[in-house]
Amino acid sequence: MRVIIAVGILALAAGALAFFLMLQRGFSARDQPSALEAFVAGRVRHLAIPRGAREAENPVPPGPENVAAARAHFADHCATCHANDGSGNTEIGQNLYPKAPDMRKPGTQDLTDGELFYIIHNGIRFTGMPAWGGDDPAADRDSWKLVHFIRHLPELTAAEIAEMKALNPKSRHDMAEEQGVQKFLRGEGDSAPTSAHY
Repeated sequence: MRVIIAVGILALAAGALAFFLMLQRGFSARDQPSALEAFVAGRVRHLAIPRGAREAENPVPPGPENVAAARAHFADHCATCHANDGSGNTEIGQNLYPKAPDMRKPGTQDLTDGELFYIIHNGIRFTGMPAWGGDDPAADRDSWKLVHFIRHLPELTAAEIAEMKALNPKSRHDMAEEQGVQKFLRGEGDSAPTSAHY
């Protein structure tokens, strides 16, 4: 009984210390998670994915047409946070807490196909990753295709990234700027449009 009480007291003391340090550090999304926080979050994520989901096999064949369809889907839906190359190096991706991961690295590539599908389908609580799943079998198929594309990210070519850039969502500012360029090229404007974004 004394051991249980001692362990309980140590756990409470560790929790109080962690809470105190967190208050000292603040709750800014600008910070990187500590190594301990990242380790615990990774273990909790692993435990939160049911075993059957982790072991699920991808029912969609990895052919080039499925990877191309997923590449277009990724460019339109995922690249805002994850970047076309999967690096997570976007304004939104780098300002999330935790920051969007570099999906080309082992932290993502070592996950099973089932884990990747589960994350796409269900999201991850307390992060910026939303759930994209539903009851639509076509959406499930798209998510399985995305798993193949995520596996392809380390070998993504410059030509594929350029193709994806044309498929990325555009803001009103971007569309207005493109229209200004087109008017200028047609000789309808007095001067070339300028942009504050370089």
